[in-house]
Amino acid sequence: MLHSPPTVLTIAGFDPSAGAGITADIKTIAAHGCYGVAVITALTVQSTRGVRRVEPVDPGLVWESLEELTGDVKVSAVHVGMLGSAPVALTVAEFLGKACLPNVVLDPVLRSSSGAELLDDAGMGVLRERLLSLASVITPNTEEAAALIGKSAAEVATIEEMKKVARQLHGMGAKRVVVTGGHLQKTTDLLSLGDAGTQTFKADRLNLDNTHGTGCAFSTAIACQLAQGRALEEAVLLAKAFVTAAIGNGYAVGNGPGPVNHMYRMKNHPGGFSKKLASGKG
Repeated sequence: MLHSPPTVLTIAGFDPSAGAGITADIKTIAAHGCYGVAVITALTVQSTRGVRRVEPVDPGLVWESLEELTGDVKVSAVHVGMLGSAPVALTVAEFLGKACLPNVVLDPVLRSSSGAELLDDAGMGVLRERLLSLASVITPNTEEAAALIGKSAAEVATIEEMKKVARQLHGMGAKRVVVTGGHLQKTTDLLSLGDAGTQTFKADRLNLDNTHGTGCAFSTAIACQLAQGRALEEAVLLAKAFVTAAIGNGYAVGNGPGPVNHMYRMKNHPGGFSKKLASGKG
């Protein structure tokens, strides 16, 4: 009999273009050798050209789905992404507080890359007051980190400012914080462990178009690494390497920015970046 892999639960919105959200999370989980189960928080009308509509799922359905899944399978890690509405955010917070599941990775998704609002002010309040303290680690980008503490993204533009905002997030209840800095010339993510200090993870910028879903892929990859028993520092390092390679192996899908290539490790899967390197071209 085959040994069962760790199960990772993702709680997020549905992206029908499969670049982000639940559809992308499941690909990331599979790529890391884990088994993915999912609870959808919101349906969206979107494509590579952007988000057109968001329809939150009934909070009661979210609760029942969480209860049914966690009563059936052993969950080794949880990824929380887009919540879509304050009632759903509150439901997820109440469930996580009751269930005490391990390795909860919270990616505070507030706005799509195309500019659509994905969580209202009341939902932001639930994030700040309930969910931050329930997560094992949170993974906001600089814009999301700034919004959580009531600042503008322009105020979190350097590594020192990332450290400062991380300290403020700790003060709001966050245990461990990863602030992602994809805007920096050398893309830098900052891991803050509170009193235990900080660590930075850097990579060269890839000026490529197909970058949709990087935040989802990064946070879900961390959850997968934690589910496999790795320490957070190693989990962040490996997740960053995964996302960098997934961007490098990306390819166009529709008429807008394409997704990262979550499945680039699969044999015969399209991956122009690695093939060019292997052949010495480009």
